[in-house]
Amino acid sequence: MARLVVHNRVRESRQGLGMTQQDLADAVGVSRQSINSIEQGKYVPSLPLALHLAQVFAMATDALFELKEH
Repeated sequence: MARLVVHNRVRESRQGLGMTQQDLADAVGVSRQSINSIEQGKYVPSLPLALHLAQVFAMATDALFELKEH
């Protein structure tokens, strides 16, 4: 049976805007360490945080986060 994993494009989106992890953390009200953990796939953000991240990047949430079989 396949395992479902959440992949994200946070790092690429952040770098595309020229933001640091701290810039993004400040924009969404979390720690830089939280952004780092999300980018590394170690932490799946809550729905409100995922929506806020998508809003910062002006993209759809499902374009930023994707559920894949692993």
